[in-house]
Amino acid sequence: MNFNNKRILMYKWRAYNYLDVYQTFLALGFEIDVVAQHLPSYDEDENFAARLIKMLQDRAYDFVFTINYFGVISDACEQAGIPYVSWSCDSPLISMYHESVYNACNYIFLFDKSSYLFFKELGVEHIWYLPLAVDVQRIDHILQNAVDLKLYQNEISFVGSLYERNSYDSLMPTFPPYLQGYLDCAMEAQMNISGGNLLERLLTDDICIRLQQHYHLEKSERSFSDLRLIFATNVLGFKVAKEQRCSYLLELVKKHPVSIYTNSNTHDLIKIDYRGSVDYWTQMPKVFYGSRVNLNFTIPNIKSGIPLRVWDVLGAGGFLITNYQPELELYFEPDKDLVVFEGKQDLTQKVSYYLEHEELRKKIAKNGYEKVKLNHSYNQRIDQMLNELQNI
Repeated sequence: MNFNNKRILMYKWRAYNYLDVYQTFLALGFEIDVVAQHLPSYDEDENFAARLIKMLQDRAYDFVFTINYFGVISDACEQAGIPYVSWSCDSPLISMYHESVYNACNYIFLFDKSSYLFFKELGVEHIWYLPLAVDVQRIDHILQNAVDLKLYQNEISFVGSLYERNSYDSLMPTFPPYLQGYLDCAMEAQMNISGGNLLERLLTDDICIRLQQHYHLEKSERSFSDLRLIFATNVLGFKVAKEQRCSYLLELVKKHPVSIYTNSNTHDLIKIDYRGSVDYWTQMPKVFYGSRVNLNFTIPNIKSGIPLRVWDVLGAGGFLITNYQPELELYFEPDKDLVVFEGKQDLTQKVSYYLEHEELRKKIAKNGYEKVKLNHSYNQRIDQMLNELQNI
């Protein structure tokens, strides 16, 4: 692929890292046009597709770019004969379980290696593994010019959703006792392992047949997703994340002050200091920098990859304790760049230990910061992406 025009069209949606990617393309000399429109369906939208095709016909672009994959955009690019490049920040991408994923125009980059290998084995041709990144320079600028850092000081902090509005809670009363009991046990098993996802495998054929009587699966005609994938991801995955996060936070607050920054309902989190929600760009780095301990709980839907939150915390110079993910050791050394916990008891012990060992904690935070600053910038990731595209 050649970049003769140095011009791309980006679809804008609510992805946290959209601006980082946008600014990186600008810094690399690309001219960027932006299209923004709410898409009720990622698979089909005739009006949006027609609008997009007209834009592609009216002006010469090297490629269309999106954070995450959108079938409707892929189909429009295929029709217009324009390359479509996407880079995931969520996993799994249900939108990729769609016939459009085989379009010749696609050039797909996934941050979760297990997801990359899955689609590679399905025969998706132009697909690569590309982990996420962090813009340390942007964060440094925020912190160096901040006059309110004291407002964001915490002993232990967690920034993120509690997923209390998950669909499992509304579906559960409609399930018969056996199905309720089985799903509760499946979720309990998932909460007791670290760095793996059991949920799809635990939804046996017999359980899926029972689920079909109570759960209506909605998908487009060209989608090849199934009930097992959708229910494990969109229902059980979010419910497990809710139970796990609340349980761990309530255990920690028995011994230490804990702060939470979220727009979720925290009514049941007794004794935890609710600090409201924070803006990703202007406030979140201050929380990570000002907290003695930052927590990350990766949603089980992400099977192997490193979520954006890990990069964000380290890029702000924060000390991070995170659950185990298989890809962490590809880029970081546990207990040197960050700390990994396995289970509730291990988390509690490690939080207490590092709160008591100030210098060691600061050294680990500095190591993590230096590593992402040196090796994991958006410039490096986008350069790698462009090199792969040019080699096609």
